[in-house]
Amino acid sequence: MEHHFPITRTARYQQLGTVSASTRRVWLVLHGYGQLAAYFVRHFAGLHSADPAGTVIVAPEGLSRFYLQGNGGRVGASWMTSDDRLSEIADYLAYLNQLTDHVLAELPTGADLFVLGFSQGAATASRWLAQTARRPARLILWAGAFPQDLDLAQTRALLDEVPVTVVVGDADEYISEAHVEQHVARLQEVGYAPELLRFRGGHTLDAGALAQLNA
Repeated sequence: MEHHFPITRTARYQQLGTVSASTRRVWLVLHGYGQLAAYFVRHFAGLHSADPAGTVIVAPEGLSRFYLQGNGGRVGASWMTSDDRLSEIADYLAYLNQLTDHVLAELPTGADLFVLGFSQGAATASRWLAQTARRPARLILWAGAFPQDLDLAQTRALLDEVPVTVVVGDADEYISEAHVEQHVARLQEVGYAPELLRFRGGHTLDAGALAQLNA
């Protein structure tokens, strides 16, 4: 018979800048499947360097790491898999709650929080925001979507309070135009029309699109 019990473990995250009285915007950015926060956060270095006192980037890393090929070499991280998925979801929800309480404790009143989820990180960000009291100025679903198992009522409640931008490259090898239309249609089912931002490129982040979102 399978059993579960909670343990304490060490999570890892990357950060560019420090939250202070000068902070005007924090980006909480969640990587995709098989990525590491140390490399993912580099995509946002330009946003921080353009406003080092006012912009902070926080990049949590998924709790499950693995070798990308074979038994050695490059390592990636995942937010969850299909095995024992509910426990993994519960673990990363608790992790993100604790991390944001820790990092954003000194966030000044009036400062903006942007939450960006890339690929697998988009579903992660959506599930987290659906159950936390924290409300960002914007949720950005980049090359990803609201998870199908997220109740539409939860989705509607979230969308009532948080503007959503869907970002996708015009040559994304994992996301077809049909996928984009299906995702937008699902949000329209609950009466919400998301902002849709496209860029020239594949399943990756794009500096120009990031700058446009940050403007």
